[in-house]
Amino acid sequence: MNATTYPTQPARVGLPELLDGIRDQTSRGLDPRRTALAVADVLREHTPGVELLTARERLGDPDELVSHVLHTESAFSVKAVVWQPGQLTAIHDHLAWCAFVVLQGVEYETLYRDHGDHLTEIGRAANGPGEASGFAPPGDIHRVHNTGDVTAISLHVYGADLGADGASVRREYDLPVR
Repeated sequence: MNATTYPTQPARVGLPELLDGIRDQTSRGLDPRRTALAVADVLREHTPGVELLTARERLGDPDELVSHVLHTESAFSVKAVVWQPGQLTAIHDHLAWCAFVVLQGVEYETLYRDHGDHLTEIGRAANGPGEASGFAPPGDIHRVHNTGDVTAISLHVYGADLGADGASVRREYDLPVR
């Protein structure tokens, strides 16, 4: 009898330990903002290397942002985002708390305030390797841009199950910026 070989998920260096730390924080029953900040602390203290992704996953795509869902469960999901130089997101906010850490490159973030009929810029931040942050709605409207000349890679943790059918963690804004 021949054994059937199935492709296996690549070993994710550092992911099991990171998941344990995130679970510890999400099980504390904190409000969404405090949960996001606590998870950002975990990401900052236990930042994995880019080896978390395979060499192929780290390449990205010159035409669009590439994301890799690394883990999902009911309380949270973990996703890696690979940004080629010049790539940016739409202006968006999140429907759940979020925390992120930059693994490689620099992600330039622009923050906005919603005035109903337009947005205004209220801040900017350049996040480099090891820098982490957490936030929760409302008021987390932003755009992220790889302004550098190398591929940027970041790890995002969302307070939602991205494996659920139709799960989305963001809402895009199409308002003028004044």
